[in-house]
Amino acid sequence: MRIGIFSDVHANIEALSAVVEALRRESPDVMYCLGDVVGYGASPNECSDLVRSVAKVTILGNHDAAVAGRMDYSYYYEAARRALDLHASLLTPENLAWLRALPYKHVVGDTGVHLCHGSPVRIEEFDYIFAPEQARDCLSIFPELGHITLIGHSHLCKAFELSSDDVIELQGPPRSFTLRPDRKYIVSVGSVGQPRDYDNRASFVLYDSETKKFEFKRVEYDIEGAAQKIFDARLERNFGHRLFIGV
Repeated sequence: MRIGIFSDVHANIEALSAVVEALRRESPDVMYCLGDVVGYGASPNECSDLVRSVAKVTILGNHDAAVAGRMDYSYYYEAARRALDLHASLLTPENLAWLRALPYKHVVGDTGVHLCHGSPVRIEEFDYIFAPEQARDCLSIFPELGHITLIGHSHLCKAFELSSDDVIELQGPPRSFTLRPDRKYIVSVGSVGQPRDYDNRASFVLYDSETKKFEFKRVEYDIEGAAQKIFDARLERNFGHRLFIGV
């Protein structure tokens, strides 16, 4: 099975549209979204509608949980809170109900693929994994992990290879790699709508569960259009400015 996965859309319809078009050219058998459909950007309903139409399953992200009333976000910084409050007021009843029902995790049949938004340890706390130290926490649940666990949340493209007692980060990350049968993997798939690895292109990934080949993919999109919508919506201007540099 060829699986297309994307995450952290953050209400950026220009980036999401480009990713969906690129994925359709790749012709995966199924698509999944790892959460954070809303937050930061100017198009929460448009993105929710499109994700609902293309993703077989969408995982709950922390911004989704905040907008849906499923977590306390009073400790978020003010600009992020204002964006979430705005999105909660803009979303249609159908899209709000959809966010309220999203799962924290999903197992893709017998493919060995597990999906969640943040760390699979304490899954409802949305912990980050952006370095081997965070990935090492997952050794405590090593027997429960899938062959590959795909996550978002950090907005970074990162790949970690785990044995039962050690973790190494695959450097680069490599554009593609093949899973070893005697290892497990945690891969952060990057962000569609708010990349933060100094590459301003939207990110998505492909995984072939038969060949065990994993691929990072990037696609250009209309950054100026996405940023201008943020400025027009009177959201924090930095949410738009940082799109240009991918940080």
